[in-house]
Amino acid sequence: MFVGGAWTGAASGETFTADSPATGEAIGEVPQGGREDAQRAIEAADSAADGWARATAFERAGAMHRIADVVESRRDALARTLTLDQGKPLRAEAYDEVDELVLYWRNAAEDAKRFEGRLANSFSPGKRILLVRRPRGVVGVITPWNWPYTMPAELIAPALACGNAVVWTPAPATAISGIALAECIFEADLPAGVFNLVTGPGAVVGDEIARNPGTHGIGFIGSTATGRKVAEAAAGKALVLELGGNGPVVVLEDADLDAAAEGTVTACFLCAGQSCTAGERLLVHRDVRDAFVERLARLVTERVVLGDPFADATTLGPLNNAPVADKMDEHGADAIERGASVVAGGSRAGGFPTDLYWQPTILDGVPADARVAVEETFGPVAPVVAIDSLEHAIELTNASPYGLLAAIFTADLRRGLEFADRVRTGWVNVNESSNYWESHLPFGGRAGTDSGIGRVGGTGPMEAFTELQTVVLS
Repeated sequence: MFVGGAWTGAASGETFTADSPATGEAIGEVPQGGREDAQRAIEAADSAADGWARATAFERAGAMHRIADVVESRRDALARTLTLDQGKPLRAEAYDEVDELVLYWRNAAEDAKRFEGRLANSFSPGKRILLVRRPRGVVGVITPWNWPYTMPAELIAPALACGNAVVWTPAPATAISGIALAECIFEADLPAGVFNLVTGPGAVVGDEIARNPGTHGIGFIGSTATGRKVAEAAAGKALVLELGGNGPVVVLEDADLDAAAEGTVTACFLCAGQSCTAGERLLVHRDVRDAFVERLARLVTERVVLGDPFADATTLGPLNNAPVADKMDEHGADAIERGASVVAGGSRAGGFPTDLYWQPTILDGVPADARVAVEETFGPVAPVVAIDSLEHAIELTNASPYGLLAAIFTADLRRGLEFADRVRTGWVNVNESSNYWESHLPFGGRAGTDSGIGRVGGTGPMEAFTELQTVVLS
């Protein structure tokens, strides 16, 4: 762990073993941090916060650029660590995540230079009112295992860039990747205590970070169930919660079916489907359903290659952990019991070092109330649900408790915009995969849904992790 500018073990001396989902082998021993370690990190961050807040925006921006420079210099090692630790195919995905990681640090550096207050009007002549953005102090960050580099950077980079000190705990399942990222931040030579890493179970370390009065803002990315616990523990603090999704990919009868099938492959099989923006259900107009499924099946056969994630040809690696694989088993069986047919895949794949390799799967004729269509499956599955109209698509989209992202394919821009106007999701893609996003744009769930509050991307976290101070000059 990295606390107060120094590498350290857990106070208890305990460790846990990190195993690779790709090979099944142990790849490291990680400190099993506890509440005492989190408290020590929060104290270190608190001691450093005032000095870091007084640094100029340009000084902090320089530090963010230094981190990006280190990441670039370690591109190969970071990508290979990601593949071994998370399971992403090296050539198809791991290098891309490292490259996007660089972008998040550079975005934060440039946003910090331009993140400004304003001059407000006064009733009284001769007075000037300054509204100044001040960092909150110490920001706690809790992140998941599916994007173990970029999702932490979505929160850590803007929090640091706008003047906060940070205490971060990554998901234990990808703690090795977390440590690799922390090494990059360490090499960039930030003041001691400005950035801190504590590894350990989320129910202990994450809870302490969220609950401790020494943290003044909390950023969390992960499941809805855990997000609720974080929100309860952090009651009264500034929150950014990017939670689960069940965003549909809608294919209307006038859609370009080739483009829709292409977008669906990315939607359903990027990161083995382990993405909050995955195409968790495909709402396809019944007039084109057969033609669409035929195209999708052909593309999956031609392009989705399940295999050793270190092999150049592989585009689909293993699932990250056993609970996710078990959920794939359960959701697939439930859909089939309810009448869905298996077009491709449908089970785990044999002949690999672990049982976490799941075949790319297409299910047709999925009932709208099947578990795979209403819950967040988080696996390499494309469940096709028949719809009758745009109105039907909007109805099914809004019936979900989730409200993160939706995508629609249609030749009529008016219908695409009507869909965007009426669905309760924070992001809508028209004629694009559900897994398309840009790092500088605000991303998050709609109010009243189970997909969180606040926005990651761009200056969204900076707005949450700073507050306005009013200064009256006479």
